Amino acid sequence: MTSPRIISLFCSCMLLSHDITTLSLALALEDCEFPAIFNFGDSNSDTGGLSSSLYQAPPPYGETYFHKPAGRFSDGRLIIDFLAKSLGHPYLSAYLDSLGTNFSCGANFATAASTIRLPDPIIPAGGFSPFYLNIQYMQFMQLKSRSQHIRHRGGIFASLMPKEEYFSKALYTFDIGQNDLGEGFFDNQTIQEVNASVPDIMSKFSTNIKKIYDLGARSFWIHNTGPIGCLPYVLATYPSAQKDEVGCAKSYNEVAQHFNHKLREAIVQLRKDLPLATFTYVDVYSVKYSLYKDPKRYGFELPLVACCGYGGKYNFNSSAECGGTVAVNGSQIFVGSCKRPSARVNWDGIHYTEAAAKFVFDKISTGAFSDPPFPLKQACHRNLD
Repeated sequence: MTSPRIISLFCSCMLLSHDITTLSLALALEDCEFPAIFNFGDSNSDTGGLSSSLYQAPPPYGETYFHKPAGRFSDGRLIIDFLAKSLGHPYLSAYLDSLGTNFSCGANFATAASTIRLPDPIIPAGGFSPFYLNIQYMQFMQLKSRSQHIRHRGGIFASLMPKEEYFSKALYTFDIGQNDLGEGFFDNQTIQEVNASVPDIMSKFSTNIKKIYDLGARSFWIHNTGPIGCLPYVLATYPSAQKDEVGCAKSYNEVAQHFNHKLREAIVQLRKDLPLATFTYVDVYSVKYSLYKDPKRYGFELPLVACCGYGGKYNFNSSAECGGTVAVNGSQIFVGSCKRPSARVNWDGIHYTEAAAKFVFDKISTGAFSDPPFPLKQACHRNLD
């Protein structure tokens, strides 16, 4: 009879062998040529969609890099900005921005407050974007069709459109789902009820992925959702929530982890359903959580405290949002930013700083947090088990 120890040693050796084989394969692969990027998502990757269509992010948004509001809900650049630059492309133009846009290297359909499922209620009656994932898909469908008509017609706008062959060669990036969970929380649903909604959220996600695939997409780079229980707005809104060892709201992070588990399962199924496509599952949760667990190691401080905000333990108050004003002793005080945004993780209680976004991108672009574990520039390759 084989001992459990021998079996364990055999399995460990097999796993090590697989890791070495995968690493060797990655080193041998050529970098992909992604002539364009098409991004779908929420505020984590919105480069101007909501600001150009419904709500302009005011100063001090954008102060660190752009030195003015630039459509991003951060002090500067986002993960998608660093991603685009790393592939040699300009920052993505928002599809909804009609002024000075250039779609020759792709387009960004993300808008802040977007969800996977149709939200209720939407701006201006509520806090969620009307441009949920199915609408973003329809916008992409419009862009693909109309852009080729414009190219064939010629004239000054032709060069601003992507070439037809770009659609099958492009990288399709996704960072969405956090607001679907948030909608449940703010609708006073229990943790169990929010968890119970996740399978339907995944079903809607997979349906849209397949429709985008049918329009030519083949390389998918999909972020999971971050540790929402570490965000100041959650911590300030639910002060009685049980905290973990770093001070994050434990049950809310568990919901995010449940979402991520189901997302990974959905991607495994998509690989079976769409064998000609490449799906990279990117674990941004682990990278973001490391900023809360060991901030000093990475040059950060006060990770649970918003840089731009006002009041309370977490410097967040929904009645005194970043860029707004608050009455203090009869005077109106501008809600501005902290002195060193570059040393902070959280920007405004909900979103990350540019410094944190760069940290996350630098980690995930290596492939160390990806399944399959190929770096970003090799995300067109399928894992060959």
